[in-house]
Parts: sequence; structure tokens; C-alpha cells
Amino acid sequence: MNDQEMIFNAPEAVEDTPAMPAGECEAVSLPTSEVERFSERVGAVKAELAKDVVGQSDIIENVIIAIISGGNVLLEGVPGVGKTRLVRSLGKVLSLPFSRIQFTPDLMPSDVTGTNVVEKDESGRLVTKFREGPIFANLVLADEINRATPKTQSAMLEVMQEHKVTVNNVSYKIDEPFFVLATENPIEQDGTYPLPEAQMDRFMFKLIVKFPSKEELVGIVRMTQVTMAETAEAVIGGEDILAMRALAATVPVADEVLSYAVNIVSNTHPELDLSPASAKKYVKYGASPRAAQGLITAAKVRALMKGRFNVSYEDVIALATPILRHRIKVNYAAVNDKLTTDDVISMIVKETPKGR
Repeated sequence: MNDQEMIFNAPEAVEDTPAMPAGECEAVSLPTSEVERFSERVGAVKAELAKDVVGQSDIIENVIIAIISGGNVLLEGVPGVGKTRLVRSLGKVLSLPFSRIQFTPDLMPSDVTGTNVVEKDESGRLVTKFREGPIFANLVLADEINRATPKTQSAMLEVMQEHKVTVNNVSYKIDEPFFVLATENPIEQDGTYPLPEAQMDRFMFKLIVKFPSKEELVGIVRMTQVTMAETAEAVIGGEDILAMRALAATVPVADEVLSYAVNIVSNTHPELDLSPASAKKYVKYGASPRAAQGLITAAKVRALMKGRFNVSYEDVIALATPILRHRIKVNYAAVNDKLTTDDVISMIVKETPKGR
């Protein structure tokens, strides 16, 4: 089989991916060399990140998926689990300008986006000039975003959505690729401003960074005894990420898999007649259409990362939890039964039949 042949329906494809019905999806040819190169690049990124980050393989994989997909990530975890170190190392590995914003209650929107300042030009005349804020970077760490006031949070999230900053009716584009990784501490409640549900929806993933195991903690201590600085080296750049994003957009999705992803999102709505029993019993409100869009977009990237040429049910199932956990709200019945949001999502996924 040569590089240009149609191979996404080949026998070696993942077993749970249905064959593409003739005439129901536009044929797309993905050269084998391009897909292999995609997977190799991701492998190189993971290998470099492993020099600075111990464990957290699922977190790293999902962050890479989000970057290539063009989405943003909300990281939740206690202090000291390596959230900031991960982003700093990512900036080096991806050879992207990195910026960190430490959010505090007194932080103003202009401290994030930038503001107009009055300066003297070469001739001594006063001129107004826009001074860019820290948001003007390809990779931005929004540290403890829930410590900022709602006004500052809104300014930050507007940039995440539009990829531009508007000051005095003048818009300034942010260079692509643009990616925001925001962190929040689940323990502290005093002096925090929880993100509203509509703003949480702007994040593609919400990832839970767990405390490391004993073996991982030993590795962390040994690593930081040698050096606290990041030692990872650049392996790809911004243009490579945009090229990988463009390639992922061409990955075909069978109608059955697309319907399965859409059904999972629809089944999080307890008000719908066809929703499963678990949603009707435990969910207060369901996910928005952005969840279905993000699920398919991220699944395409994951398929290429695994060396496959089309999206499978496995991709959808693997990404359902990080896509949905911040977009649905469970009710008191779930709390009373000691079920987490992740538990309810797992129940909904299991109760959603594959196929149309």
C-alpha cells in the first residue's frame, strides 16, 4: 500500500470503528508518512517533557491534545503537584513564547490585556501607544485564575475565546498558536471567585492533577535535587503545531461515531425524553453544544497520536470525562449517593449505546 492510498477502512483499523458508509462521508486521503510523522512528533514532545515532569502521563497527553486542537485547559490540583513546571517545560519543548500571570484579587483587566500609555516620540510630541500585557504570548499560564475578580476573569476569558484584545475600540490580534492553561486550587475557598458555568464552558478540558504516588514522589525529589530548572529541549515550533492542527482537521469520522459522541452529550440533559436513567436521577443540568464540538475535534487529534487514520469509539470514550466534567452539574441525589461528577459521566457513557 502506498502513501496515498485510502486506508482508513483497512482491516488493521481499530475494531470498534465502524466502516465508513459509501457516500455518507467525503473521502479523505491521509498519507501514511504524515500520520507517522504526527505520532513521532508527539512522542518526541512526551519524551522531552518526561525530563522535567515525573508521572502525570494522562495529564500530559490531554494537554498536548488540547494544544493541537486549539483549545484551552483548566488544571485543578493542590499546590506543588507540578502544574507550573509542566507549562514552563511545554514552552521550551514547543519553542513558544511563555508568559505567566499570577492572579490576585487586586489584578485589573489592563494588567492582563495591556493598556494605552502616553509617551514622547522622537520629536518630543506626546503620543498614545498600546503597551501589550502578558496575555500576548503563545503559551499563557493563568495561575490561580479563581483568585481574580469576575471583571478580570471576563477580560481573560474573552481573549481565550476571540484570540484578540480590544482596547478603546482598537483590536489587536494574538499570534497563533495561542493556548491558555489556567490553574485553580480546589482546597482554598477564602478570597476566591469561582468561575461561572458559562465561562467554564470556554475551556476544552478540565484536568484533575492528582497527588503523585510514592514512587513518583521519590522521582520528583531526586530530580529537583539535581536542578530546579527545566532541562527539556525544543523539538517542534509554532508552525509545526499549526500544521498538525490542519492535518487533524482532515481526519474522517464515521457517522456512527459522530452520532455516538453527540448522543453522549445529549444524554447529559435530564430534561430530554431519551436521556438515560442516570442523567435523570443525578444531573441538574447538562453540557452545551461546545462539548460535542470539542469531543470530536479532540478525538481526531487523539486518533492521529495513536497512529490511526480515523476516529474510533475508544477516542470518544477516553475524552468524554475531561470534556464533560466542568460542563455538567450534578444534583443533591448524586451527592447523597456519594457520586462524583466523573462517576456520573461514566454511568452516562456506559448507558449510551454505540451506533446511531
